[in-house]
Order: sequence, then C-alpha cells, then structure tokens
Amino acid sequence: MSPKLRPGQLLFATPLFKRLRPGHVIIFQHHGKEKIKRIERLEQGKLFVIGDNLPNSTDSRHFGWLTSRDVVARVIWPKLAK
Repeated sequence: MSPKLRPGQLLFATPLFKRLRPGHVIIFQHHGKEKIKRIERLEQGKLFVIGDNLPNSTDSRHFGWLTSRDVVARVIWPKLAK
C-alpha cells in the first residue's frame, strides 16, 4: 500500500464493520498471511482488491476475487484517500 502506508507504520483497524464499499482499505488473509489492500470493486458479495502502488502490487489481478470471509478488519486510521 505504499506510498500511502509504509512498512512499520501504525494503523488502526476494526473487525466490526457493517458494510464494505469500494475505496475502503481492508486487512485480509491470503495464503496464511495478512495483507492490506484497497477495495476496487464489489460484485455479488465478492471483493476485487488492488494496491495503491500498482506496478509493484500483488493483488486481485494476480490471485482473483476475495470473499467477505477473507476480511479480517477494515482500516479506520489513517484515512487513506485514493
């Protein structure tokens, strides 16, 4: 998520959220690791996520759509406007 988030940067996230929307930044599980990406699209309950550093991001363009069960939390601070 660089340059918006840097390695080691503190952030706050909540596992309690009512609804996810495009633009929200989420923490999710992928192959046993937690990753942070931005929701680009939602379709039929599935999420397509991308990183802000597109040339260097491994995201849904590589591993496909996520389900809401993959989501661990939604980042609430810092506000990460696109």
